[in-house]
Amino acid sequence: MKIGVYPGTFDPVTYGHTDIIARSLHVFDKVIVAVAPNPTKRPLFDLAERVEMVNLVTKGLPHVEVVTFKGLLVEYAQKRKAHAVIRGLRAISDFEYEFQMALVNRKLNKSVETVFLMPSEEYSYLTSTIIKEVARFGGRLTDFLHPQVAQRLLRRLGRRAT
Repeated sequence: MKIGVYPGTFDPVTYGHTDIIARSLHVFDKVIVAVAPNPTKRPLFDLAERVEMVNLVTKGLPHVEVVTFKGLLVEYAQKRKAHAVIRGLRAISDFEYEFQMALVNRKLNKSVETVFLMPSEEYSYLTSTIIKEVARFGGRLTDFLHPQVAQRLLRRLGRRAT
């Protein structure tokens, strides 16, 4: 069984994330979505809320497990017997950082590969940070987030749905 780990903060989970998860199931028998605490990003949602939202948007996808993890990603991947770390590349601007991380991860553990997937064109510009800004300024979220995730985001920001 080929297992892939898709790590991220998912604050909040977007259609771009869901696209990568769904498409990674064409490559892996099982995908573990590993929600990271990542306090350096100062997430808007706590870890349990982010796990809940990822579970919500992946409930129709077979062979997806949503978990939290702490520590080094490659150690977690090895512990779960994963073959690869899955990373999305939206634009060339993502490449340098992701390339560096992949090389560090390879140095730490040669047995865990990194697989890069490009999102579908319609999601290639999405980031959780941009979506939070759109929400803060009252923009429409229907093209970016699952409706229940959008409602949670708006509530968290003290805004009403438009």
